[in-house]
Amino acid sequence: MIVLWCIFIIFFGFFASKLPTVLSGNGFEYDGSYMRTQAILEEEFNQNQSSILFIFEKENKISQAEFENYIEDTLVRIDLDANSGTILSPLGQKEMMKENIAYAVLSYEDKPENIGKEIRSLSSSLEEKPGFNVEMTGGPVIEEDLNVASQKDLAKAEMIALPIALIILLLAFGSLVAAGIPLLIGIVSIVSTMGIMYFFSYQMNLTIFILNIVPMIGLALSIDFALLFIDRFREEVRKASIKEAIEITLATAGRSIVFSGLCVFIGLLGLMFIEIDIFRNVALGGMTVVFVSVLSALTFLPAVLSLIGKNINKYSILKVASVRSPLWRRFATFVMNRPVIMVLVTLVLLITALLPVKDMNLVVPGADALPTSYDSRVAYDKYKMNFVEKNKSEDVKAVVILESNGEILDEDNLIKAESMLSSITESDDVVSVESPFTLSGIDNAEDFYLTLQQPEGKSSLAPIIDNFTSSEMMLSYVYFEDEKSAQQWVKEWEKKDTDLTLHLGGVPKFEQEIFDEIVEKAPYGFAFIVITTFFILLVAFRSLLIPLKAIMMNILSLAATFGIVVWIFQGGHFGMEPVSLALILPIFVFSIVFSLSMDYEVFLISRIHENYLKSGDNDSATLEGLTATSKIITSAAAIMIVVTGAFAFTGVMPVKQLGVGIALAIFIDATIVRMILVPAFMKMLGDWNWWFFHTKKPKKATAK
Repeated sequence: MIVLWCIFIIFFGFFASKLPTVLSGNGFEYDGSYMRTQAILEEEFNQNQSSILFIFEKENKISQAEFENYIEDTLVRIDLDANSGTILSPLGQKEMMKENIAYAVLSYEDKPENIGKEIRSLSSSLEEKPGFNVEMTGGPVIEEDLNVASQKDLAKAEMIALPIALIILLLAFGSLVAAGIPLLIGIVSIVSTMGIMYFFSYQMNLTIFILNIVPMIGLALSIDFALLFIDRFREEVRKASIKEAIEITLATAGRSIVFSGLCVFIGLLGLMFIEIDIFRNVALGGMTVVFVSVLSALTFLPAVLSLIGKNINKYSILKVASVRSPLWRRFATFVMNRPVIMVLVTLVLLITALLPVKDMNLVVPGADALPTSYDSRVAYDKYKMNFVEKNKSEDVKAVVILESNGEILDEDNLIKAESMLSSITESDDVVSVESPFTLSGIDNAEDFYLTLQQPEGKSSLAPIIDNFTSSEMMLSYVYFEDEKSAQQWVKEWEKKDTDLTLHLGGVPKFEQEIFDEIVEKAPYGFAFIVITTFFILLVAFRSLLIPLKAIMMNILSLAATFGIVVWIFQGGHFGMEPVSLALILPIFVFSIVFSLSMDYEVFLISRIHENYLKSGDNDSATLEGLTATSKIITSAAAIMIVVTGAFAFTGVMPVKQLGVGIALAIFIDATIVRMILVPAFMKMLGDWNWWFFHTKKPKKATAK
């Protein structure tokens, strides 16, 4: 078994190193109107898919002539390295140049994810010169930097998490051997999964966030599984042979790992309902790492333990008591003696924490996801500040393409187009419309048509005709006061019956489709997760009330988590700059944490259930189960918090928010839920905890 795993790790480890080279974009791609309109812009209006901006700056002491010479020389070097890209220079373009700052545009027909080599080559063309500065930005450059930032964040998170995880494992086991094995299993699971994900890149586009999500889930989960397995093995090997100890451990802890892994797998599978690349990427990566983690815990780990055997406690550097600490028993007894009061106090705390949820503001991550230390982010902010008017921003600009039957420049079609554009201009929330009519200053369709019939008029309108019309199509831009009104407008107008066929695009349409897809599909995913988890726990514990209780406590604790995350990030607490939450946050945290917290529920209830089947005494089984698993589950939760919380110290904002959200949810689950709610509810419900149709109650053990 170990030989097979070594071959498996070497093979997929080789491809794991190649995974970053096939990742691209933030994963927010959806096959809808936006994508179709983008295709029309490219095919009919020759608007390239990828644009790189070069932001030029000069110091005040530099003359304008010197500045223009510097720009021209730089663009000549860029043109040599552009590899079929077309350059729009700011020289002679007043709107592209101000006193000390200017920008140029390099456009490619290829998609952003396919020009990574060109971006790296172009960066070497940017010569540093005293008094001058030039920086690259734009979508492709920001995506490339996000990929770099994600890799750096992963390394940083591992540097924080792994040493602390080792310390926690040493405190749990005391032995270097026992503490090192879970880390080994975690690394094996992550590396193997990364290699497997490389092969998925041939079938689908993979987002750069895979680099953060897979290690975040895989390391935490595989260490937890190994921790539970090794703890039970150490307990059994004291009183049985190595072979018997492994058999018992597989039958008990192994069973818990299977059900726990199944819950996490189902939680991630629920993301597949949302037909957006990033959700399906994370679901695929997460499910793969869960499968590999369970497989390694049930095959590789027992094989390693069978070789190590009783040497599992070798190289002990800390003395760990073999007798379970009575502290948890005392606390559980304290809670179980006052169950109603404990539940009420806990509910007040959780409800108070969830109140800020009402103010949650979700956005699609953009350039602001990149740390401000990156030049592309700084340059993008300069571009927006100097060259983009508030109501001319891409965020509030909708693309409107009118398609006719026959030539769009025919008089009848021009009249229809002018009528539609007039209606659009009069719409609520529309600030302005940019169309062939407004750009030419000819508002009347008949006059526009007559002008086109005259040679001089046709010549004067040629630049507008070339850029804003195709054979059967007319391009226009509609500007709005804010993003929300823009999204609502494109949604309403897409449903309208109009004289000409309407194609809508731009950032407002993109974000509206993303939001609507999530709002429409996420409830189905959540329902699938909740219902499936209920039946898994029903089968695992032969109980109706325990699954219901676990699900309700999970939902309540997750709501409290979202409230705290809103308070931290949107409220700007703990030194944070106020920032909106990434749209992915509530979906991912729910799907991942709902199932991860079931991890501990399965571990804990499995031990309580095991004791109940022996004794038939609910209160005694609860106390014994909590006492037996308290230390190991606390250690597992601490590792989960450390591994996910380490991403809070990274720079990519959605990953930072995700790390904080998952760590907070696990903390609430491991403290308030497990320390207070579980024993309180177990006491209140008594033997009803284990009621399941016609299941007979075990007989209580009697003293001899």
